[in-house]
Amino acid sequence: MGMQIDNTSDPEVMIDINTTPLIDVMLVLLIMLIVTIPIQLHSVDLNLPQGRPPPPLVEPDVVRIAIGGDDVILWNDEAVTGGVATLEGRLKQLAAGASQPELHIRPDAKASYAVVAAVMAMVQRNGLSKIGLAGSEQFLE
Repeated sequence: MGMQIDNTSDPEVMIDINTTPLIDVMLVLLIMLIVTIPIQLHSVDLNLPQGRPPPPLVEPDVVRIAIGGDDVILWNDEAVTGGVATLEGRLKQLAAGASQPELHIRPDAKASYAVVAAVMAMVQRNGLSKIGLAGSEQFLE
């Protein structure tokens, strides 16, 4: 706080605070903070393999499960007779095998969500892990 001195008889107290030293201190602290923070790298070092990987010795076994618009379940383009119980039995046989095949599930855009969710739940329940959802380009529109 300072005083304003005039040639008048009443000295008036100046209420304005001088903020210049406060700004200077703030700038010094900001510069110190910027200097002391370590520079972060925006890249991740990866050790990628060189060359081409060898081709697989055995072609993977692929099972295609399609769910039609009328909620018909197709196993490798053949209709599953007996519905969900038959599909559950086939999935148990796949899970019990020595090597799991790849499952390609292709739901139709008009298939009901309940049937698609039930098929995916059956796959998960039986412990099959090589799953792929195909045909997602039909849902873009």
